[in-house]
Amino acid sequence: MSKSYLERVPSPATENENNLLSPTTPTSGPRSNALQNRITSVLSASYADLEIRDALSILDERGLKNTAHSRRKLRLDVQEELIQCNRDIVQDFGKVAEQLKRIGSAIANLNNSCAEMRKHIAAATRETGPMMDEAKTILADRRQVEMKQQLLDAFKAHFVVSDADLSTLTSTAEPVNDDFFRILTRVKKIHEDCQVLLGTENQRLGLEILEQSSRQLNSAYQKLYRWVQKEFKSLDLENPQISAAIRRALRVLAERPTLFQNCLDLFAEARENILSNNFYAALTGAPVDHDHPVMGKAIELSAHDPLRYISDMLAWTHAATVSEREVLEVLFISEGDEIAKSIQAGIESEPWSKADPEEGTTQPFDGRKALNELVERDVAGVFRQLRQRTEQVIQSHEDATLAYKISNLVIFYSSIFTKLLSSDSSLLSALHPIADTAMRAFRSIMRDHIANLQTDFAISTTDDLAPPDFLTDALDTLKVLMKSYDTSNVHANRAQRVEGFQPVLQEALDPFLAGCENITKRLRAPSSHIFALNCLFATKDVLSSYSFADRSEELQPRIEAHKEQLADAMHIWFLRESGLKHLVENINSVDDLSTSYKDPSQLISIAQQLDAFLPTATEDARGYLRQLENRSLARRVIEQAAEKFCEDFEDIESLIIQSDELRAKQVNGDFEEEVWLREVFPRTEDEIRVLLS
Repeated sequence: MSKSYLERVPSPATENENNLLSPTTPTSGPRSNALQNRITSVLSASYADLEIRDALSILDERGLKNTAHSRRKLRLDVQEELIQCNRDIVQDFGKVAEQLKRIGSAIANLNNSCAEMRKHIAAATRETGPMMDEAKTILADRRQVEMKQQLLDAFKAHFVVSDADLSTLTSTAEPVNDDFFRILTRVKKIHEDCQVLLGTENQRLGLEILEQSSRQLNSAYQKLYRWVQKEFKSLDLENPQISAAIRRALRVLAERPTLFQNCLDLFAEARENILSNNFYAALTGAPVDHDHPVMGKAIELSAHDPLRYISDMLAWTHAATVSEREVLEVLFISEGDEIAKSIQAGIESEPWSKADPEEGTTQPFDGRKALNELVERDVAGVFRQLRQRTEQVIQSHEDATLAYKISNLVIFYSSIFTKLLSSDSSLLSALHPIADTAMRAFRSIMRDHIANLQTDFAISTTDDLAPPDFLTDALDTLKVLMKSYDTSNVHANRAQRVEGFQPVLQEALDPFLAGCENITKRLRAPSSHIFALNCLFATKDVLSSYSFADRSEELQPRIEAHKEQLADAMHIWFLRESGLKHLVENINSVDDLSTSYKDPSQLISIAQQLDAFLPTATEDARGYLRQLENRSLARRVIEQAAEKFCEDFEDIESLIIQSDELRAKQVNGDFEEEVWLREVFPRTEDEIRVLLS
């Protein structure tokens, strides 16, 4: 056994003994080694060791002092405490053993009780087994009944409509309000969901509900149809606040195309009567009722001015058509394509109206086209009255200009209605006959007028060769016609405008030009050419003011032909007045001048006549063409004739010079007694050109 710490600590006596030893005192080797080992052992001990620290802590708690008695007693006390602890442990384990014995007895009793309970439970299980099986069956049946009850409640909530709702849906005594549309939507949903029931094995329930919902829907649509008809009779389209309920009703009723079309027919008939009455009220100024007074003056007050009268009627018709279209757009198309979708759904639900009998294909519903057709039906009565009154005006006035203006006015409004509705609108079939009637009246009046002027065509001429009165009047009328045509065809391109005005020129101009040509043929030149040029230039000036009537390409060749002929006549006048005509016609060579040497009197006379003519030749020529109204053309004609005259004079002068040269060779130098033609006819070409310039 290792020594304790107290045993290892040296006593004070030992320390004193050691201190008394002198360092020089010799000691034995073993004692010195033992002491050294003891010191080394003490110094090598680690005070961080837990056992040493615990031992020191216990010693501190006991409050022992380092004496020999305390050290001896400490070992005894420790051994005594150890024995006491062992005794306590043995006693405690004895108690544990007794408890274990009691627990063993209790466990044995429990095992016996459990065995008895197992026997009782097995017996009870054998007795209650059938009852438990029956209870399970009852609970399963209960769950199935509860599930069926839930299905029945859900079925009734979805597929069964209450009596109150049916009364709201089908009874005419109930109003058409939001509840009606809500219930109608629900019934339609029920009708659609019946397809699911028809897919089951037992289709009887689905067929019954489908039949019942179909009857309910038919009754609801009939109620809605009658309500819409009633509302249409009292509907005021002039009121900007149109009820939203009727718009919704129309959208829903569109799912039954037949009923919807019947409503539209009734509406169109009512609107046609209303607009016809309003048009008559606007004409006469007498209001239809006190709630709708006539605004402005009566249109018939301007009946003394036929063009304004017809223009006012067309303007009123256009305003009514625009207003009707805007109101119907609000009524039928304000909510997008809902009505079109409803009609398409209704067509698909009605197999008899689904396909076109001729083509066998489904025709998609066009909302805009249907709107245009409805507008056309609404204003059809107004257009009939308009056509009747316009034709009366045309027939009662024998005025070609008025008839043509009316035709252009109607064509102008036709283009407006084409943009407003469509090019294949039935309303245009009412306007086009009016324009055709006016054009027929225009042609008839013009032809009658031309027939009455046949005598004037034969004898009409003036001393100043100016355009005849019938041509002047025709050109004045043509100006009015061109102005009217220009304002009524603003949207056509140039080719269309030119082509469209050609029939007017054929009726209002060509016969008069033909009459002028007949007069021209009876006149002598140059009067015939002057007269023709005056007529052609007057016509060209009038036609050139409008590009669609310009006939410059057609008239210019005729003008040039008459100009050339007039220049030839002017040339002959120059030759005749100057006296050179005899020389030009008879002198073709030098031999023709040989007789003039013997008798130069004729040549002298011609020279004198030429000298007298030249100073005033230009003024006399202008006077000769004074009846030609185009002065620039007269100047060009004179210049052209003067140029030809100078060329003829140049030829005569050349022959005279050649003749004198030949004569000089024949006389062999005897010049004093000879007559020289150059002296008799001294004028030169340059002098002639200067005097005629």
